[in-house]
Amino acid sequence: MDMSRFQNLGKTITSSFTPFAARTSQFMRETLGQADDKTQLPSDYLELEKRVDALKQVHQQLLAVTTQYEHEDYDYPTNLRESIVDLSRTVSERVQLLASAANATEAQQALTKPGSKSAPKTFNHALGRAALSSAHVLDPSDPLATALEKYALACEQVGDTRIQQDQQIASRFNAAFNTTLNTNINFAQKARKNVENARLTLDAAKAKAKNGGLGFAPIAGRKENLDEEHLTEEQRAEIETAEDEFVGCTEEAVGVMKNVLDTPEPLRNLADLVQAQLEFHKKAFEIYSELAPLIDSLQVEQEASYRKSRDEGA
Repeated sequence: MDMSRFQNLGKTITSSFTPFAARTSQFMRETLGQADDKTQLPSDYLELEKRVDALKQVHQQLLAVTTQYEHEDYDYPTNLRESIVDLSRTVSERVQLLASAANATEAQQALTKPGSKSAPKTFNHALGRAALSSAHVLDPSDPLATALEKYALACEQVGDTRIQQDQQIASRFNAAFNTTLNTNINFAQKARKNVENARLTLDAAKAKAKNGGLGFAPIAGRKENLDEEHLTEEQRAEIETAEDEFVGCTEEAVGVMKNVLDTPEPLRNLADLVQAQLEFHKKAFEIYSELAPLIDSLQVEQEASYRKSRDEGA
């Protein structure tokens, strides 16, 4: 066996394991309250950490709600029991087929046979299906049947518009917020972790020099001193190297965190969310604004007919 290769492998493992072991030991001493000196991070750095944590919380809290837009049936009534037949055609397709039906058989097929695409499971679509079904329970000449059919078509239009809104929110807001959370903010978290590791390494090096190279609590009666004159060249070099690494990691983390906090991306994403909601409510308003006068007209006509029939019967 080539002993030199074995020894080199041992050195490689030791060199990679020793820093981790030193950090772990330092972390345990701090946790147990046995570390006297802990390198303090600048107050500006700590403030940046708080702001990044707050921004991360903002992303998580909003996504916890807006991810519901990725589920078509998020507003579908849980107590509603619709059959496969109910969901086999859209409202508009049923209305078209019923309008062109030449006889009762064709009308029945329009209500029962599957269509070219299934009906979405949203609240508005369900309301539209209920209105259309109710319309065809009544006599075709009944004004309420006419009004219900028009209302059913409007509900479907609003439901389709809601699905368009959801798709925009999922692709423009949710995707962007998830990207920020999983890349930029996550990158900042890793940079902060590097700072913490560098800080632990530095304090472990200081503790090792202070405690006679052991890195543990000093032996009773041993004089503790970390003055330059009491350090060996090896100890001084180890501490200086750790300090340089700590400063470098801190500066890098500050740059990364500032970049995360200064970007206008979250506000741009929020604007996209608001715009998608605005477009939905605007279109829904237009749909119902067009429907309302038609329903009012049918109501006025029926009231006039009702009064006339009562006057004639008097």
